[in-house]
Amino acid sequence: MAEEPQGPQGPQDPQDPGGAEGEPRRPAARKKRSFWVELPILVVIALVLTFLLQSFVVRVFVIPSESMEATLHGCPGCTGDRVLVDRVVYYFRDPAPGDVVVFSRPGTWNRSEFTADRSANPVVRGLQEVGSVFGLATPDEDDVVKRVIAVGGQTVRCCDERNRVTVDGTPLDEPYVHHEADTGTTQEPFADVPVPQGMLFVMGDNRNNSGDSRTQGGGGANGLVPVDNVIGKARAVILPPSRWQGVGDHDPQALSAPAWQAGVPAGVGLAAAWPVLWTGRRLRDRLGAVVRR
Repeated sequence: MAEEPQGPQGPQDPQDPGGAEGEPRRPAARKKRSFWVELPILVVIALVLTFLLQSFVVRVFVIPSESMEATLHGCPGCTGDRVLVDRVVYYFRDPAPGDVVVFSRPGTWNRSEFTADRSANPVVRGLQEVGSVFGLATPDEDDVVKRVIAVGGQTVRCCDERNRVTVDGTPLDEPYVHHEADTGTTQEPFADVPVPQGMLFVMGDNRNNSGDSRTQGGGGANGLVPVDNVIGKARAVILPPSRWQGVGDHDPQALSAPAWQAGVPAGVGLAAAWPVLWTGRRLRDRLGAVVRR
């Protein structure tokens, strides 16, 4: 009777796919996931990365009203600007005069400049809310964009004999101010408004068509914005392409601010957005490779 073939550890199984005597058995190849299995995983990873970037690094914000014309377009009947908002800068410092900031509307503010177009259908409404986080839909009406005019420890009033807002008695230099034809160029006067520490006095560049610190909550202390409400600083317009440009942060309290602060050349919006998009894609690809192993 023929003997069974012997391996190094005993009889060799005829069904054993191993190689020659003494050669280690090769592990069976893992079955590769199909494209339709990997696709939802990659989509979830991309959404999580985007959410984290929007929550802690940058956010794309849609300008929904005309109160910041002509710096930011949000006029009725036109496509609102998509603005890249820097969320990191205020981890290291407080907002400064001239900064264009996005903030949550304080509870003392009694009116909104627009109403978010939300569906009555709960599913569609939920999708719209998610889209607003990613800059794909009109934001909640409690998110506002204005320019910082004065900070804690300063006093604001309007106006001097040349119709200029003053801070601590010194008139402001405001080349960004816009007046629409039907609103006139004379600003509505208001008495001294002391700004406590930790608060901001903000105004819209469309000076006579903006609900801001002058009028919200009846003005005065009620119109001020807590620094803690600030979401970030508007850096650049990234959409539409015809509007690619930086968002100027000319300091109205500086007598001779550098000329470059009045604006940044077109295309900077795309340049500012690209590193964020590139980093997100690289992280997504790396995580996708790990998942596929």
